[in-house]
Order: sequence, then C-alpha cells, then structure tokens
Amino acid sequence: MRYVLVTGGVISGVGKGIIASSIGAILKAHGVRVTCIKIDPYLNIDAGTFSPYEHGEVFVLDDGGEVDLDLGNYERFLDVTLTRDNNITTGKINEQVTKKERRGDYLGKTVQVVPHVTNAIQDWVMRVAELPVDGDKKADVCIIELGGTIGDIESMPFVEAFRQFKFRVKRENICCVHVSLVIEPKTTGEQKTKPLQSSVKQLRGLGISPDVIVCRSETPLADSTKEKISMFCDVDPEQVYGVHDVTSIYRVPLLLQSQNADSFLIQRLRIEIPQLNTEPVDIMAKWKELAERHDRLLKEVCIVLVGKYTALSDSYASVIKALQHASLAVNHRLDLKCIEAADLEPAMENENPQKYQQAWRELVGANGVIVPGGFGTRGTEGKILACKWARTKNIPFLGVCLGLQCAVIEFARNVLGWEDANSTELNMDTKHPVVIEMPEHNSGDKGGTMRLGKRRTIFKTENSLIRKLYHNSQYVDERHRHRYEVNPKVVEELEKAGLKFVGHSEDNQRMEIMELEDHPYYVGVQYHPEYISRPMNPSPPYLGLLLAACNKLPS
Repeated sequence: MRYVLVTGGVISGVGKGIIASSIGAILKAHGVRVTCIKIDPYLNIDAGTFSPYEHGEVFVLDDGGEVDLDLGNYERFLDVTLTRDNNITTGKINEQVTKKERRGDYLGKTVQVVPHVTNAIQDWVMRVAELPVDGDKKADVCIIELGGTIGDIESMPFVEAFRQFKFRVKRENICCVHVSLVIEPKTTGEQKTKPLQSSVKQLRGLGISPDVIVCRSETPLADSTKEKISMFCDVDPEQVYGVHDVTSIYRVPLLLQSQNADSFLIQRLRIEIPQLNTEPVDIMAKWKELAERHDRLLKEVCIVLVGKYTALSDSYASVIKALQHASLAVNHRLDLKCIEAADLEPAMENENPQKYQQAWRELVGANGVIVPGGFGTRGTEGKILACKWARTKNIPFLGVCLGLQCAVIEFARNVLGWEDANSTELNMDTKHPVVIEMPEHNSGDKGGTMRLGKRRTIFKTENSLIRKLYHNSQYVDERHRHRYEVNPKVVEELEKAGLKFVGHSEDNQRMEIMELEDHPYYVGVQYHPEYISRPMNPSPPYLGLLLAACNKLPS
C-alpha cells in the first residue's frame, strides 16, 4: 500500500479537499485504484450534530455515516463509495482508546497520547486503507487529508502519528503534499511566500518534510516565486505546483496533470501501473471536455434555492454541486440565487421591507425552485410559501427531505382546506399532522439517531415522470437523513386531490417520492439524491428540475 498525506498551511479552507480529490483523479486515470481518508481533529464523534454554519453540510454515506463534506468531493471526483471509517475524528480515536483502557487491553499501562493515541491513529489508517472501494479489489494508493492547518493544537497528535508512520510503512511508501496559500497583496501586486515558508518550516519542525508543495494563489504562480519556494523549502522546482483560481474545479486535475504531478507521484511512490486499454490522456479528456463545456455555456437558467443556511454556501455544497452537474447536462449555465426562507415571510415585510421585496423579486424571476432539507421551525413558513408559488404558477419545483414535507403541508392547507396542517416537528398541537415523527425514532440522543444511509424506494406506478428520469427502473437506492415523514393516514386524501406518492419504502409505510398531477414538474423526494450525483452522471431528480426549467423535459 502507498500513502499520500495532504496537509494545509496558512489558512483553513485553502482547498485541500479538492487537491486531494484531484490527485486521486489523475492517479486513477493511470488505472491506479485509489481510496481516501479525511481526518477531522475535532472532539465530535462525527459531523451529525453540527450546525451547517460550523463546517458546512453534513455528507451522508451509504452505510449511514454522517461525515465531513470533503468525503463528498472524494466520491464525486473518484466515483467510489466510502464508509464512515474513512472519516477519522479525535472523538472516534479517543472513544476507541478509552474503551480499550476500560477493558484492560493496555495491561495496566499509563494511557498516553504517545504511543497509545498515535498508534490507534496509525492502526485505523492502515485498516481502512485495505477496505475495497472498487468492487472487491483493494486500493493501490490511500490519500489521507489532515483537516485544519499545521500548527493547530488539536491536530498535533495526528501530525506526530504520521511522523512515526513514515517509519512504520517505510519512507519510500509515503509522500507528503503540503497545500498552502501564496498571498498577493493588492498594494504591491506581488506574490508573497513568507507565510507559506513559515508553514513549511513549522511542518518540518514537527518531523514531516513535504515532498510536494501545492501553492494556492489568485493568479498563476510565477517562475520566480516557484524558484524562491524551492530554495527556502528544500524541494526541487519540479515539486512545486501552482493551483491558481480557475473557472471551475474540473480544471484542477488538468492543472496538476499539466505540471506532471501524476508522473512525479508514480515515480516517487514506485507505483506499478496496470496495462490499460486507453491512454491516461484519453481518460483525462473527459475532465477537459467537462471543464470546457462549463466555460463555453452561453444560455443561462435561473434556479432559486430557498434555504435556512444560505449565509454559508458550503451548507448546501452537495445540492449546489448536483444543480451544476444537471445544468452541464442540459447545456445551460447555472444562475443560482440563494434566498433565506425567512425573508419570504410576512413578518419580514414589516421588519425589513427591502429584504422582503428583494427575496420575492428573485423568487418570481426564477425558472425553477428548489427547497432543500433542514431542521427546526425557523424559515419553514417561507419554504411553504415558496412551494405554493411554484405549485400555483406552474414553476418547476424540487423539494428535498424537508422540502417535500413543506410541499405536502402547503397542499394540505390550500387544496384540502386544512388550515392548521403542519408537521409535529413544527407544531405538536396541530389538528392535522400531515408530517409526523417516525415511530422508531429515539428522541434521546441527537447524534446518529435519524433514518440514515442507503435505502430502497419502490415505484408504485408505471405512469410516473420521475420514474422515467430513473430510466423506468422498478426501484432506486438513495441515501436518507431524516427523522420525520409524511403521515400515512393522510396519504389517501392527498392522492385523491392530485398529490401522488409514486415511490414508497420497501415496507410500503414511508412516502419517498411525490409528484403533482397536471404540473410541468412538481416533485418531492424524502431522500437526498444530491449525495450520489456525479459530474458525468447527474442525479435524475435534479436533472428533471433543470430540464423542466429549460423547457426540455417533454423531449
């Protein structure tokens, strides 16, 4: 097994996840099987209880693992299926070490960070690296992204673990890629490398010397800057790669390949390349075609996202990616407008009329509307109003998770005449609970207690638009993350009025897919189809929304 360790310097959010994914993509183009591990040095067991404003969206895996959004980048770029164990947190490591101590596994020893915690980290990495991600075949290379920034106190045990790790797996089998920021002050217009040099010095002081330095910058890295970094950071100029701001993330693998990053890594790690039927350049041509198509699109389609966490775009990272994948498939540039749901509510008209009018102006001008998932009462009435607008004005609409539930509540109120219809999450005393808590839900602990992971949805009718988008499959397997569902007792009345539930769970108890009769595209799904959307294989519900928004759905 070969390992690539990706670290970051100067600032967090420098792009380590995209760099790690891109390294995997260019290696995969040579036929190398790749797996990925993301290390998050926080004390939480997983990302499940985070507010989206903390670390962005919570990404859900097939096995129900609630993990960091970077695992979404890995799955999208590499087209692999990862597990919850591919995300390591300090909380998971501490929990494992504490359990072993309680069982007496350490034979009376004093349990310490070194060697017990650092050994646990190394053992975890080696175990997960051996898990198959491509059928039943093990990976050739494991890419490990260490979250945060070098120098953070919470990541010190992980840095020490990898200092030891290079002796455990032998120096020639592990390569360190350090991703750092090159600052370009507007006052001078010159690329400054001192912060980058300091981060490399700090990393080397902790016992890890980078083999590759990836420089993030606004503009292409100047040769003089590259030579300066080479001189002060003790690497060859050929091992310094520039990744400047580009038109789309699809260009990052191409940018690294153009600087021979794949050749260096293959040579440095002595990776045996399998015989391929196609040349690597042909495989990377798909990425090039995708990037160029993104750049040359002229027609625009306006989609409005009505959400609760719109102040941070990472809160809806997978939703936005799925919309982008679908827009590329329909050859339209995505003009995405994010509206805070609470801004649509009547209370905002009194509180801030300008914000209220701006939100409604953007909603009215949309070619399509998406209402994504969320939790809690804030903004739900605004989401319900957006559902009503899309339904009554024949605007293409997609509701995901809470979005489906809001569409059902709106329909019950305004079509069936149940004025107080609501979800028990939002109003426990409603006389018409059209959305209820799942019976088996554990209302004690919050973490890991929802209906999570891949579940099967069975289509109940041949006459379904969404089924056609799924290529007339009998069933679909999609990932879930919810603890509330449509009340089965009200389904019959909703369907009589035209709101059809065309997809059910395997036990026929849960309403998974909703469609409205006599509407261009009014669809709701209880699952999260964005989690398995891919750049070259967009999610069918999202593709349907974009097709309808571009007036291409009938064809």
